[in-house]
Amino acid sequence: MSSAVNRRNGGAGYRHGATKVHRPPPSLNDSLDGEVRAFLTDEDQLHTYDDLTKVNPVTPTTVLKCLQARYSVKVFYTHAGCTLVALNPFQPIPHLYSLEVMKEYHCAPQPQEFKPHIYIVAEEAYRNVKGQVEPVNQSLVVSGESGAGKTWTSRCLMKYYATVAASSSVVKSQDTVERIERRVLDSNPIMEAFGNACTLRNNNSSRFGKYIQLQLDRCQLLVGASVQTYLLEKTRVAFQPANERNFHIFYQMIKGATDEQRKEWKMPHGENFAWLPNSEKTLEEDCFHETVEAMVHLGINAERQRLIFRILAGILQLGNVNFSSSSDESQTCNLDEQSKDFLQRAAELLCVPAEELQTCLRVKMLKAGKQSVHKPCPQTECSMRRDCLAKVIYAGLFEWLVTFINNSICADKSTWCNFIGVLDVYGFECFNLNNLEQLCINYANEKLQQHFVAHYLQAQQEEYVSEGLQWSFVKYQNNQSCLDLIEGSPVSVFSLLNEESRLNRASDAKTFRVRLEKELCDNANISWDKFSKLPHFTVAHYAGKVNYQIQGMVAKNKDPVPPELINLLQKSDNLLLHQIFTNKEDENLTTKGLSKVTVVSKFKVIVQLEACGIVETIHISAAGFPIRIPFKDFVQRYALITKYSNVKSGSHRVDVKAASNNVLRQEVEKLLRVTVQRRKAFDLSHNLGSEKQNSWVHCGKTKVFLTQLMLDLLEDQRKKTLTRCAFTIQCCWLRYQRRRRHARQQSATLIQAAVRSWLVRRKVRRWNRAAAVIQSAWREWRALLKSLAEAELDDAKDLIKESVPELNPVIRERGSVQLSSIPEPVTVRGWPMGLALATAPSITLSMTATGFQKMMSVMASLNLPSRRGGYKVETNQYTQELASIRAQPRGSVKLHCQRSPLLYADRKPVMKSDVKGFNEILLEKTL
Repeated sequence: MSSAVNRRNGGAGYRHGATKVHRPPPSLNDSLDGEVRAFLTDEDQLHTYDDLTKVNPVTPTTVLKCLQARYSVKVFYTHAGCTLVALNPFQPIPHLYSLEVMKEYHCAPQPQEFKPHIYIVAEEAYRNVKGQVEPVNQSLVVSGESGAGKTWTSRCLMKYYATVAASSSVVKSQDTVERIERRVLDSNPIMEAFGNACTLRNNNSSRFGKYIQLQLDRCQLLVGASVQTYLLEKTRVAFQPANERNFHIFYQMIKGATDEQRKEWKMPHGENFAWLPNSEKTLEEDCFHETVEAMVHLGINAERQRLIFRILAGILQLGNVNFSSSSDESQTCNLDEQSKDFLQRAAELLCVPAEELQTCLRVKMLKAGKQSVHKPCPQTECSMRRDCLAKVIYAGLFEWLVTFINNSICADKSTWCNFIGVLDVYGFECFNLNNLEQLCINYANEKLQQHFVAHYLQAQQEEYVSEGLQWSFVKYQNNQSCLDLIEGSPVSVFSLLNEESRLNRASDAKTFRVRLEKELCDNANISWDKFSKLPHFTVAHYAGKVNYQIQGMVAKNKDPVPPELINLLQKSDNLLLHQIFTNKEDENLTTKGLSKVTVVSKFKVIVQLEACGIVETIHISAAGFPIRIPFKDFVQRYALITKYSNVKSGSHRVDVKAASNNVLRQEVEKLLRVTVQRRKAFDLSHNLGSEKQNSWVHCGKTKVFLTQLMLDLLEDQRKKTLTRCAFTIQCCWLRYQRRRRHARQQSATLIQAAVRSWLVRRKVRRWNRAAAVIQSAWREWRALLKSLAEAELDDAKDLIKESVPELNPVIRERGSVQLSSIPEPVTVRGWPMGLALATAPSITLSMTATGFQKMMSVMASLNLPSRRGGYKVETNQYTQELASIRAQPRGSVKLHCQRSPLLYADRKPVMKSDVKGFNEILLEKTL
């Protein structure tokens, strides 16, 4: 502000000519402030910066303004180089994580071209495992302060990989993949129920750190997973900060239990528990049914669930046990009737004797040589032992659950070869009261920051030097002094804390503060407020200063567990509780009642970030060349740019496998020159083969060092070249297809014409042969009919003329005949005979039938009366209308009945004729 005022005063005096004042050159801060103001002028465009590396200048103000602008338009993800910044919307946005969005990012050729999303980072890691010649294990670090949304992000990553890695077309392994996917996802509700709690900043805050390893086989299918946890905040079981809650599982039991379960757990309606504050608050995480269902899917049967919930109910009962001091110090502390009732409930639920439980909580055992001395505990120590019992039970149960989950979802080492790790670390924490838990959490963040910055930059700089790059080293904030303060040797906060914890004396906060001040006064990262009433110390972390309360820190580091409590739990009739603490004998306290392994030392052993594969998978966009590609791989991928380029580079095809580095380097330089020449934005005067340093690319001794812009340019040129090649191939293929199709059409036309001509000729020949056969057969048939007709003329020997009286005209009209042997007229049944008789001018019938066949024919043609149906005459000639009739125009009808010799009398010579038989034709012709 003062420099701005000086500029204004100097300028005014010079204009009025009063005094000439020399204006100092603008400072760096002044120019930076001007750039910031110029950048923030157009606020409407700030939300369009999807990558913070595009912000210029990069300052906390410009970055925060961009993030704020994107948050206001409901855009919650922003790139920051190779990292992704995620903002917690604090509201459900289901469409942002739907299955369709997941498939869209997974199936995209270039997911980086899409909007920033957590799925881009997930897909990039998956493709790095899947697309490499030698797949590289990947790990993703989800970090941030408490309430930033790390748990949700980790859940999204697990769901993405479980879905993507399970999308296989292999039928025989599909069921297995789906089962593993379901189990991996079902581990989340259980871990969150037992390890998460509602805090001031987050309703679902993880109170433990975890590293999830998703195991993939050679086909990059999900075959298993494993979970590693560290630093569970077990103190939350017995102590909950103001306006915070205990672990979710306790509230799920209270709100989701049935009446029978409440009766078994001795938790009637309306019962208040001291360790369940803010139980009236309802959260989305209070879903008991979801936790139970996840247990079932992971293989925790109903009996084990029953044992687990009885243990948890027993812990809640312990919280209502209160001790009061006795008037006589030699006597144990007193218990009121209500506390005795809760103690009895806890003993029954934990399946331990109530008297022995009461003794373990109120009496401590001291060993003097080989003798044991029992001493009553004061009220404070009784409460500590009660809390210690609850914490050790819950921690053991949590550890057992993690082991069971790993046994359920972890695959055999022979079945998987690569993994994708998801590290969900504690966020940087700074509360009003910070103790050992926050110190360990912030130490983990300091360690992570060191790996992100120092290790990466150091490895990068060494590679630049070895490859011969002219590199000006980038300065970065070094937090090594803070790490030396916390974990350094020989003297540090952790070393002094462990030393104080191993002393066989009661710890005093003021004494420990004095010792810290004395031993660590030379470190600039630690300070003290001498006017504070509470003993504390302040550590200057990379993320800010944090005040740590010393009171209770040594006791928490000791994490004392009285051996009599462990022995009591080992005697429990609860099979699960007995199993958990059976193998705890090696972890018992020493003879002095102190632990050999403190919380700090255990935490330092567990947090081995290198073992998680983080170091080799860190992707930080440094201010240099983040992309390094060996010459061989570079030529193999981008040689087609030169091959199909219009620029004459004079290059010839090189055997990449047999070529030396010098030859490959020359090919790389030619390739880069062609790429630059095809890009008008480049200065054509740039000579990549000279010693002049190019700001986008540099050829080392064995590798090509590229910036992201140069890589994008190469990929764009390669894509265009492939597009042109693909277009050329398509044109050639279409031309070939059309030519072949035209040739096939012509050939098909000729073949069809030849076939049709041959078929017509064959059909005509068949018709001619058929016509000749028909004509010949017809002639033969007519001749045969004529001969048969002549043969069927009346035979005078078979007919004898008799004088028959004339028939009555009525009888003649009715078509009947009068026989001499039958008094009544007889109706003619045969159609040909009836027709002949009915059309005759006069009917005079004289018939003599000789022979059996002739007699039967006559009887069938005439309706002769039968004797009570005693016989029925039917002949083939009658049913087939076969009768030989010859009519003459003389006025009398002569009938000659004999079996017709025609075998095909029912054939029709013409299709349109109604005549059915040749005898009918004969009759028709005759009549």
